[in-house]
Amino acid sequence: MATLSEVAQIAGVTTATVSNVLRNPGKVKPSTIKRVKAAIAQVGYRPNLMARALSEGKSSMVAIVLPNIINPYYPEFVRIAERVARQRKYFLMVCNTDESADIGCAYIKQIAGTLADGVLVLHTGLSTSEILELRGGRRSPIVLASEETVEFADTIPHVIVNFRMAGLIAGRHLLELGHRRIGVIVGQGCDGPQLLRLEGFKDALIEAGLAFDQTDVYYELDSVAGGHQAALSLIKADRGLTAIFATNDLLAFGATQALADEGIKVPDDVSIVGVTDIQLAQEMRPALTTVALNIEEVAKSSINLLLDMIENPEHQPTQVRISDPQLIVRATTGPVWKD
Repeated sequence: MATLSEVAQIAGVTTATVSNVLRNPGKVKPSTIKRVKAAIAQVGYRPNLMARALSEGKSSMVAIVLPNIINPYYPEFVRIAERVARQRKYFLMVCNTDESADIGCAYIKQIAGTLADGVLVLHTGLSTSEILELRGGRRSPIVLASEETVEFADTIPHVIVNFRMAGLIAGRHLLELGHRRIGVIVGQGCDGPQLLRLEGFKDALIEAGLAFDQTDVYYELDSVAGGHQAALSLIKADRGLTAIFATNDLLAFGATQALADEGIKVPDDVSIVGVTDIQLAQEMRPALTTVALNIEEVAKSSINLLLDMIENPEHQPTQVRISDPQLIVRATTGPVWKD
């Protein structure tokens, strides 16, 4: 492996000059930069990023800790966050916890302030107090991305998404279409965003003067298979249902498949609405009606907040509020058919 000294020898300069060419080219004459770059190309030199991190106390690496890389929401989030980080000269490390709070705990404990200059945390199942304890006295910032309510909100920076409103919007949409017998599929994960969507749905029923029936609610893991199984259970329990509200798009996909398997037409017989608006929502057939959580805005706001805090250590913890969720009407919802 080529070294800085080899580059310096070939270019006829000091190692300090080579270092300046790589980090502070404004301090070096253009003719010298040209000569050093030619030497770098000749020997195939690549900077040792770990050594640089140790010497400078800065890795130019940030981490994102997320619960389930299989869920399409998270790759979409990562793709956007990585692009922003790269534009700001940072690398992004992805840490998948497989829905385990213990794994999330280990990641944060090991990488915050060591391998990474800062950490984004998405739905790990850890409480705010636990995350603050893991951070300890280290100055490396931790940002909670995509939260609605946060303990110690003045102590830890976070990006706020109104999950409850998403459920409210979905419920209102179905009610406006005349649906009154609505089944609900709630995703089970590490923490509470899905339950907040359920609470919002209940709010819509209350607005309409309708009672909430807990027997119409099924809880499943966030997956297509989970939505499929829950939809079959709903149909078996009550053939009078005219609509299903799923607290995320994967569950809604599975429900749509289950109804098709049973010969039930969507939306002619049963309407389905999800929450999130991942890319697949518009690509599936029928295209999914859903409540968009503004993934791009959440990802950009989260990573920029983290990088701003890294670059300005005196920056105080803050809150960033994301635009309200938006209803995206596609092909899986329609009015109740009346005989």
